[in-house]
Amino acid sequence: MHQWYFSYNGQQVGPLDHAAAVAQAARDQNGYCWRQGFAEWVPIAHVGELKLAATQQVVAAVPPPPSTFRSDEIDYQIFGEDMQFVEVELDPGESCVAEAGTMMYKDACIKMDSVFGDGHPSQAQSSLLDKLVGAGKRLITGESLFTTVFNNQGSGKARVAFAAPYPGTIIPMTLRNFGGRIICQKEAFLCAARGVQIGIHLQKKILTGLFGGEGFIMQKLEGDGLVFVHAGGTIVERQLQPGEILHVDTGCIVAMNDTVQFDIEQVGGVKSMIFGGEGVFFARLTGPGHVWLQSLPFSRLAGRMFAAAYQRGGAKDEGSVLGGLGGILSGDRGF
Repeated sequence: MHQWYFSYNGQQVGPLDHAAAVAQAARDQNGYCWRQGFAEWVPIAHVGELKLAATQQVVAAVPPPPSTFRSDEIDYQIFGEDMQFVEVELDPGESCVAEAGTMMYKDACIKMDSVFGDGHPSQAQSSLLDKLVGAGKRLITGESLFTTVFNNQGSGKARVAFAAPYPGTIIPMTLRNFGGRIICQKEAFLCAARGVQIGIHLQKKILTGLFGGEGFIMQKLEGDGLVFVHAGGTIVERQLQPGEILHVDTGCIVAMNDTVQFDIEQVGGVKSMIFGGEGVFFARLTGPGHVWLQSLPFSRLAGRMFAAAYQRGGAKDEGSVLGGLGGILSGDRGF
């Protein structure tokens, strides 16, 4: 018998057996469910075996409230291998939102507009204080106060491209396929269809916030549309089964479902902590849910670049038996 899991606005319920899952679906269908055999989280109302059984329950199911806004449906193409950029195709009237300074090029009929916060349409009716609060959340996560909205005001399809800020991989994610919410590392957001909300996720566990490699604040992406996340190196996606545990080097976590439990675990004995080169703690991820990992965190790349930087006057003499003297003789010094 399968074990069922339910997710309501980031709160997980489960595991439940089939009878309990049917009763839960009858009580509240405004959420997502998952069991072994599902490739991803699925809206409860779309699962036939729960929907059919729920109609036989005495308690009437509460229908989900109508959606107030759906994200624009956009097409895209990702170019490049190590230095990537994404080209987004917009139909007339469609919009996308991106971080300030990430645009590479655009068609002339696409209008740019810098706005406070994440550019969500609901902010149009918000007060100035609400807009400042939304912008402040972005500032806390390491992003700028403003985002740029790109709207196609032409009569045909138009394209706009956004470039990654450093070598790595751009990941496309459709949020509706992952329960409508993804937790990702700070500064990972690149661009998205308009309608995606960008907020903050607070790490409530003190030790995890201190030693987990992601700090106390991460980005929270909510909605039903397409979002693009950037990370360093090569990206691998893992789907964790309920109760499955994955140990990850701190700093290598890019994004995860909100159903994944994020904690830390000690590396091992004293000898491993001192000489193992992996630090004192692992990041421990417990399923169910999807996890995206990066092979080269930007902090690691920056550390290696800094260690190999121009400290003794240049890099041309690397491996030379003359060392710094060779650079002086060759005129590669600014004396």
